[in-house]
Amino acid sequence: MNGINVDINHLKKGEVSLGTSIMAVTFKDGVILGADSRTTMGSYVANRVTDKLTRVHDKIWCCRSGSAADTQAVADIVQYYLEMYSSQYGEPSTRTAASIFQQLCYENKDNLTAGIIVAGYDEKNKGQVYSIPIGGSLHKQSYAIAGSGSTFIYGYCDKNYKENMTKQETVDFIKHSLSQAIKWDGSSGGVIRMVVLTDDGVERLLFYPDEFENL
Repeated sequence: MNGINVDINHLKKGEVSLGTSIMAVTFKDGVILGADSRTTMGSYVANRVTDKLTRVHDKIWCCRSGSAADTQAVADIVQYYLEMYSSQYGEPSTRTAASIFQQLCYENKDNLTAGIIVAGYDEKNKGQVYSIPIGGSLHKQSYAIAGSGSTFIYGYCDKNYKENMTKQETVDFIKHSLSQAIKWDGSSGGVIRMVVLTDDGVERLLFYPDEFENL
């Protein structure tokens, strides 16, 4: 991966921040990613409807927190490497994608502000979630939360998460969790976006504030 350092080092630091609430949750049929949509520049809301859920392969997606420029650049590089990988070796696993993210984030940890959650589905491993916090460590988890809003929902998620939930139970769990993060975190807001990854393919979900503000 020589040469990647050069590209990333030229990114401007700290201009636009995905001060955010992101999460990914495994369930009995796959995995669901969720995120709010607010992008900030300090106390200024730069974008109310940002899409923080990024496709890096057919059934492998990531949630991005930290610097918008840094996380988008890393996601673009990972997408490129996964396309090369799939042309030579076949479909990549979620672990493969997470390992590439982790290597990029760790080798450039002094120049990046990037917290990533990678989630995907394949026939062998089913739904999987990997968390890569700022600094570039790698953690496999049943569910992961990150971003500025995650501070407010650790207790709620720990109490209410259950293994092998149905799709609807998982959607409700993510919606309730992110609605609380949005309520208490000034850097989180907007709509709630979700991506459902199962054997049937990819499904996008969108929830407007009037659908979760009173939860």
